[in-house]
Amino acid sequence: MLVIPAIDIYKNKVARLFKGDFETVKYYEKSPIEYAKEFSKVGLNYIHIVDLEASVTGKISIKEIIQKIKKETELKIHFGGGIKSYNTAKELLESGVDKIVIGSISISNKNEFEKIVAEFGNEKIIVATDSKDEKIMIKGWIENSNVELFEHIDYCSSLGLKYFLCTDISKDGTLSGPNFFIYEKLMKRYPNLKFIASGGISSREDLLKLNSMNLFATVVGKSIYENKIKIEELKLDS
Repeated sequence: MLVIPAIDIYKNKVARLFKGDFETVKYYEKSPIEYAKEFSKVGLNYIHIVDLEASVTGKISIKEIIQKIKKETELKIHFGGGIKSYNTAKELLESGVDKIVIGSISISNKNEFEKIVAEFGNEKIIVATDSKDEKIMIKGWIENSNVELFEHIDYCSSLGLKYFLCTDISKDGTLSGPNFFIYEKLMKRYPNLKFIASGGISSREDLLKLNSMNLFATVVGKSIYENKIKIEELKLDS
């Protein structure tokens, strides 16, 4: 299982939210570049970058940061937040992002979403299935789409997509442990899809349990910045 550290960025600073609420934003002292270099130094190969501002506005605000990380490290970047059009997806991939994470438009604008899928294929796209009570939340997690989690995965996988970032919003930023139950259900129902766990991960023990479930990857955020998990511990084989 890949362990992918998350760098959530708001106003060009590393930030974390509690359950996706912008009123709870907390900033951390090091810059996104500094954290990226630390992750690279211990031998990690991927980072998950979220443009929190773009997740609401739809306008990418951190292109220069992405380019600097690509220039100064060997890290591969999964980018999410604000990808609401084909042009934005194309721009990000051309700027050096390795995979794009698409959430809201996979529900709110299926024509545009399917155009992106047709153009860039299943190796470049991760579908963000951000859910609460197994209903997909969109527009920066502030709107309930009333679409069932499994229904949406069925639709996306019918297009040939295979990577899914599954975040239980009720767990995100809480450090209370992930929703193991939902990942068990997903792996049982879709054994051939590649699921990325996210939300609530608070310890190396959580990582080891997720690893035992044969998930493709997990994204770790707040527990790194709150010193619950040391950066070195993200390497499960260390």
